[in-house]
Amino acid sequence: MKKILLTLSALLSVSALSARAQAPTLAAEQTSAGTPEPRSFFPKNWIRGYVDFDVAPSHNEPDLGRCAFPQPASAGGINSQCTAYGRYYLSGYLELQPFGRTFARHFFVFIEPKMTFGRNIPQLLYTASMEPISFDRSVGIAFQLPKNFQIRATQHQVDFLGRYSNKLGPADLGTNGPYGLNATFGVRWSFGSYGRQGASSAW
Repeated sequence: MKKILLTLSALLSVSALSARAQAPTLAAEQTSAGTPEPRSFFPKNWIRGYVDFDVAPSHNEPDLGRCAFPQPASAGGINSQCTAYGRYYLSGYLELQPFGRTFARHFFVFIEPKMTFGRNIPQLLYTASMEPISFDRSVGIAFQLPKNFQIRATQHQVDFLGRYSNKLGPADLGTNGPYGLNATFGVRWSFGSYGRQGASSAW
């Protein structure tokens, strides 16, 4: 009886050790057969976004709210220094989601910059100049939720560039750009394939 018990114990011990040794191999096979686990840091698609370049046709220049319209006669007409009406826009959107595992994988940071260039005065001056006017940006942090929802905290600011960092005569309204400096908290819902573009959007 003792021999039988010893034999069974030995067999069980060998089986347990064998199963323990095979467990990582089986897990690796299942991972390779199914969806592979993302890396802990810098997983696939951890950096994503887009870049845009736009041109406003003549007589369609967007008003950045910096200059008075119509401009006062004392501003000098076509010689006015306040010409903050855009011709070209360089903009984009960038998301950084460096964590691929743990709870942190649902967090990402984003930036949405826009630079405006031009030298125009509606009804007075239309040029192809690419003089820098402003740098408009939104930066923030977001947290992914189920069903393609996100919680987002965003800070927005505009900096005027070059000569626009100074007062530009009687036509200058002295404003600090579209919407000025502000912060918002919000919820975003993505639908279609867009919500599945993230590196770690799955729950």
